[in-house]
This record gives sequence, structure tokens and C-alpha cells, in this order.
Amino acid sequence: MLVEQIEHRWLAAFRRTLELCGLTGTEVVGIVTESQSRRVNVELAELAVQSLGATPVRIQVPTPALSAPAPVRSTGASDALQQLAPVVAALSRCHLVLDCTVEGLLHAPELPHILRGADGVVPRLLMISNEHPEILERCLPDPALEGSVRAAMKRLRGAREMRVHSAAGTELRIGLGEARVGGVWGYCNKPGQVAHWPGGLCLAFPARGQVNGTLVLAPGDVNLTFKTYLRDTVVCHIEDDYILAIEGQGVDADMMRGYYDAWAQREGNRDAYAVSHVGWGLNPAARWDAMTFYDKRDCNGTELRAFAGNFLYSTGANEVAGRHTLGHFDLPLRHCTITLDGHPEVEQGRLTEAAA
Repeated sequence: MLVEQIEHRWLAAFRRTLELCGLTGTEVVGIVTESQSRRVNVELAELAVQSLGATPVRIQVPTPALSAPAPVRSTGASDALQQLAPVVAALSRCHLVLDCTVEGLLHAPELPHILRGADGVVPRLLMISNEHPEILERCLPDPALEGSVRAAMKRLRGAREMRVHSAAGTELRIGLGEARVGGVWGYCNKPGQVAHWPGGLCLAFPARGQVNGTLVLAPGDVNLTFKTYLRDTVVCHIEDDYILAIEGQGVDADMMRGYYDAWAQREGNRDAYAVSHVGWGLNPAARWDAMTFYDKRDCNGTELRAFAGNFLYSTGANEVAGRHTLGHFDLPLRHCTITLDGHPEVEQGRLTEAAA
């Protein structure tokens, strides 16, 4: 197990990332944390802010009591802020917010209020993923990645349909009309911008009823909610966004069925089974095999959402489709071919020249 302590190289990585965020000495930085946050990242963030002459303000709230029927992982929808108006008001007046919560504020209900700003300040927000700092160091943001992600987002916005297929049997047809498109390259340098570190992917939140076909998870594909590499094949049959059946004889399929069922029983609907977002990874520095080198407590798996050429299929909350649930799966698949209106972005798990 890796030791978590202040190291010069990790402080340098945090400082470099904040430089890419355009942090200046006149700015105030809100570092939002909870009682279960990874302490070393909070300390590194504060020291890096001070090293650039800016003013850090640390805001810590208690991690809330559990209210879910199963462990909540991989959602990006932290409930740590609990709609606390004074906390939201304070963060909305910071030039930069460093999100060190466990799950992240990317899809938290308070985020729009924070980004609205106040007193002439419009914040930008960087979610520092709950990773050991060695992972953050390896996945240091690269300015060259911004151009690749922005270009991919433009193509995604202009497309009517995404198709995905693989030799393992995946055959998906995804309508992109009215989809919300996003992308992340690991830093944010403009007011109102949101990013997460590690970064390097583009994605779309499809509108209701736009996803149909078969998703085949093959051995070596990843279930990031469980932080596991699949050992057995799992076949998901999808109709109008919803997984209707999960085929598979091994423990991988059994665990997915059980986790989905827990949310259906709790919420009284099947929204956890429906598509959240789809997209692909663009980061050549991110590694598919990274989780093999770390204990589960050392990584959040954000790197594996971004490794170049993966197809990321996620189920759970999707505001565009009007679905809200805490049940969430992030499923990066290898060896897929992804096309936009017939033009390839990824071929058998490798970025095409246009996408690289």
C-alpha cells in the first residue's frame, strides 16, 4: 500500500495543474472537502494554491450518514453539501473551486448555484478525483489534449447518430438529437467551466429513448463502480435506453444484477438501468491496466474512463432524459469501433487519425 504524505513531486503536479487553470495571485480558491476526503490531496491543494500567491479557503462539511440501500460509488453526485446555503454562497464567491469531496460535485444539485456566481465573480470548478496523488501525477493534464477533446466534442455535437460495435458482439445505435455534449481535458481556465483531473474524454447525455441494441462486456472490460476487470462475458439487452435483461453465468453478471435490483427496489423504478452517458477516451497517458497496480482504496478509477480508444457506457442519472437515481455504473469497453454518422472515431479500440 502506498503511503499518503506530502511529497515535492506531488506538490509540483498540483501546482502545474493550477497553473493550467490560470490561477493568479489575486484570486480566492475555495477548497471544498468532507470528513471522509483524502487528506493528502486537500493538503497538497492548499499548499499549491499558496505557492502561486492565491488565497485558499478550506470549507469542510461532515460526510452525511448513509441513506442508500447499497454503497454509492462512481456517481459524481456528492451529497456532502446537503443544500447548505452558507456553503453554497461562500463557494459561489470564489474564483476557483477545488472539489475534494469523495464522489465529486459534477452532478450535485448545488453545482448550478455555485457556478452562477455572486458579487461579480463567476467560479470555475476542478474536481480532483479521489485518487492517490501518484495517479494524479501520472495523469498530469497536457494542454495538447484540450485541442483533441474540443475537436471531438464538435464532431459529436454535429452528429445525428453514434453506432458502436465490437467483435465480442456489441451492437448499439444511439440517437444524438437533443443530446447534451461535454468533454474534459483535466483543467478549467474560464469562468463557469467545470473539469475533473484526471481528464481526457468526450461524452454525450442522450435524450429519452435514443439508445437501443446489445452491449457485450468481454473479459478485460471494466466495471468501475466495482473497480474490477471482468472475468466473464456479460450481455446487456437495451431497449429505449433501459437494460431489459442481463445475460451471464458468472459472478460478474450476478453482482451487476444484484446492484441494479437494489436500486430498483429502493427507488420503485428502473431508472438505474437506463443510459446516463456514452462517449470515448482520448488520453494517451491514461492506462487501461492501471487498477492492477493499486489497492482499491488508492484509486477512484477516473483514469480508466479516459484511456485512449475506450468506449464508455454509463447507466444512471441523466438530466437530459429527466431521470434521477443514485445507482450508477461506468463501464469502459475495449476493442470497440465507434462511428458518428458513419465516420469512424475509434476503430477496434484505437483512435482514428481524425480523433487522435
